[in-house]
Amino acid sequence: MGKYNEKYFKDDGMSSNKIEDLIEADEEILWRGKPKKSAFIWSKILTMLPIVIIWALFDGGFIFMLFRSGSTSQMPTFLIVFIIVFFLIHLLPVWIWLSNVITAWAQYKNIEYAFTNKRIIIRTGILIDIKNVYYIDIQTVNLRVGLIDRALKVGDIYIKSKTEATVLHDITNPYFITNELQKIVNDIKTDMNFPNALRPEENQGYTTKYKGKIKKNSNNEKK
Repeated sequence: MGKYNEKYFKDDGMSSNKIEDLIEADEEILWRGKPKKSAFIWSKILTMLPIVIIWALFDGGFIFMLFRSGSTSQMPTFLIVFIIVFFLIHLLPVWIWLSNVITAWAQYKNIEYAFTNKRIIIRTGILIDIKNVYYIDIQTVNLRVGLIDRALKVGDIYIKSKTEATVLHDITNPYFITNELQKIVNDIKTDMNFPNALRPEENQGYTTKYKGKIKKNSNNEKK
């Protein structure tokens, strides 16, 4: 059994959740961005909104009629408590929607995406989560642009890997960014999967140093 190096995973107190501090020495950032702020906030507000309105009107109307009829005055205390608890639980979709709207700014503040020459780094969450998606594991890259997305000039990029699916939300210039990401994935997967014995002599093989660059788009990205 090999010797255990206790210093290998020792925390030096310098750890960080910023993307630039996660980059390795031979790694290069090709693109980094965030969701468009207005689109991200509006998506939190509009998601589930029709259901929430119907749900709140139904429960609110029932509660109003119940108390207006005066029947609650004749109910035992435990039954009134049961009704209150029941509706607090029954209104769960409303509480979930309110939570998403209230925390939207905190979520937006922490979200950031980066494409490097090795992987896709996704930083999300109120408490900050870091996810790495390596190009060799990516199966498909698709774009979805809804009616509201089209009006706000954004789109959602869906990345499906061997183990999970990931979404880059409300990306500005979505067609351009999606095309560039598809090119990076195709170039790196082709280089890594092509048998070494069949490579042309001038090709030295994949050395984890992607040479491609994301071209500058004529449209300036707005956050």
